[in-house]
Amino acid sequence: MRILRVLALTAAALLSLDGVARAETTLRIGIAQDPDVLDPSIGRTYVGRIVFSAVCDKLFDIDEKLNIVPQLALSHETSADGKAMTIKLRPGVKFHDGEPLDAEAAKFSIERHMTLPGSFRKSELESVDHVEVVDPLTIKLVLKRPFSPLITQLTDRAGMMVSPKAAKEAGDKFGLHPVCAGPYKFVERVQQDRMVFEKFADYWNKDNVFIDKVVFLPIVDATVRLANLKSGSLDLIERVLATDIKDVRADPNLVLSTAPSLGYMGLTINIANDKNKGPLSQSEKVRQALDLSIDREALNQVVFNGEFTPGNQWVSPTHPYYQKAFPVRPRDVEKAKALLKEAGVTPPVTIDWMVTQGAEDQAVAQVLQSMTAEAGFDLKIRVIEFATSFKDAQAGNFQVFQIPWSGRIDPDGNSYVFLHTKAPQNDGGYTNAQADKQMEDARLTNDLSGRKAIYEKMTGIVLNDEPIIYLYHAKILIAHSRKLEGYRQMPDGLVRVVGLKLK
Repeated sequence: MRILRVLALTAAALLSLDGVARAETTLRIGIAQDPDVLDPSIGRTYVGRIVFSAVCDKLFDIDEKLNIVPQLALSHETSADGKAMTIKLRPGVKFHDGEPLDAEAAKFSIERHMTLPGSFRKSELESVDHVEVVDPLTIKLVLKRPFSPLITQLTDRAGMMVSPKAAKEAGDKFGLHPVCAGPYKFVERVQQDRMVFEKFADYWNKDNVFIDKVVFLPIVDATVRLANLKSGSLDLIERVLATDIKDVRADPNLVLSTAPSLGYMGLTINIANDKNKGPLSQSEKVRQALDLSIDREALNQVVFNGEFTPGNQWVSPTHPYYQKAFPVRPRDVEKAKALLKEAGVTPPVTIDWMVTQGAEDQAVAQVLQSMTAEAGFDLKIRVIEFATSFKDAQAGNFQVFQIPWSGRIDPDGNSYVFLHTKAPQNDGGYTNAQADKQMEDARLTNDLSGRKAIYEKMTGIVLNDEPIIYLYHAKILIAHSRKLEGYRQMPDGLVRVVGLKLK
């Protein structure tokens, strides 16, 4: 009955959006959460990135093979000393408000990412000293020091361009009505209900935009999302349950698109901000004990039918930067108990375990609750609404935050922002000067073997301190109707709407 009610409500909402003009094509996308603020400087959610992909083009993008390709920029050139990057912009690009995307606008956007209070892009661009306008369609990023991940940062939110006029007029309210240079422009947002965007007539690549309107509908329950897709109320859904893979593949009206994820599921430990000063925050031995109480392969089999990849680092075992010298350790309950004893801790160790709403995330927490209990841990699972969880995380209102990261193509994007002292998403307040030094050094070179050796040292430090316990690497699972043509699955898990057609 609950599913039927949601289907009815969704259908009613979509009818109210479309009115009688059914000749207009509308792509309806079901997402797993309601995103945080739609401002590329201060947004930090994966679902937000999915929405941005329809609204805010970037200087560069990636293709299926992780190659960096032009988008709002045509090319880039890095100086011989690695301390400057010159970027040529695409001519004739306009923002949704009709303002031109020229060098001054690009300079404004990058500087806004670097200086806006609360910007999560600051650490991504912290090596940039200043931006120079070379000519009307060329900018130069002048760096404090060489920064090997810079071009990869510009393939994501740090490379998104916003209208200077709109941003200045809106101030801190820009996220309520984002104005970018993407294929679709903002129409309305109803919190926890829908986000509506319509085709931008002056988009630079408008000849490849075939759908009039895109509607994103946050539906937390994955079963309900799939039911909506099967009924025709949705055209595409993200994060299909691993346990529903066979069902989707068996449906002749549906297509399942998959790819290995660039990210991970991790347990962020509140080390510096734990108001209760629990043993988990006070001793790495307790954190190591928690790690040893977990059977990652069993977790994968029970919750995901073995579809995901167990892991213990910020990149997967198939990644070029994975450190084979530090393989996933098998579960060892007796060793975990011994570590608790060495730490002077008497079980049970009670932990406030913050988990976002969603069937799989809650199932993971429940399996971990059962596993870790055998070693002497008492997980108090606290299920919380997705956007609210980030407010609690930043305020330090947790002991363990079970949260996935969607991943980046460079290992720096999976590590620095969470592990470097005072990095913007270092919610647990972890600090280690040696680890900081390794992360900083890894940014100075493009040499694979040299960077990998640096990351090996860092890995040893982090896996001893355990500020984040890495569990597994998911598989991107996106399903869509066969009526939707042209869909290509990208390794970042985002939905590119350019080129899509509805039959």
